[in-house]
Amino acid sequence: QVQLVESGGGLVQPGGSLRLSCVAPRTITSEFNSHVMGWYRQAPGGQRELVATITSGGGTNYADSVKGRFTISRDNSRKRIYLQMTSLKPEDTAVYYCNAHRASTDHWGQGTQVTVSS
Repeated sequence: QVQLVESGGGLVQPGGSLRLSCVAPRTITSEFNSHVMGWYRQAPGGQRELVATITSGGGTNYADSVKGRFTISRDNSRKRIYLQMTSLKPEDTAVYYCNAHRASTDHWGQGTQVTVSS
């Protein structure tokens, strides 16, 4: 079991920025490195959707809706991933979840709320 703990959510005005962080505190580094890590989000009444993923080697994938605005990064030695979000829009409002994926197994964090509103 990979425990994931997110932080960094909050209320921000349109056009603002936030940085989300996710750590796997009880996972050894090699175990962390064997997972593709990612961020997903779920808006009220909506489905959970992919935001971005990153491999242990740094390969990234983004949803079209966030390309050019969000950047995912990873620090394997600290067992952390980050999501730098800029030019935030009201439609980015959602609960953001950290994900660890390997083979057919997914682990999820508890989620952190991001609200973009004036």
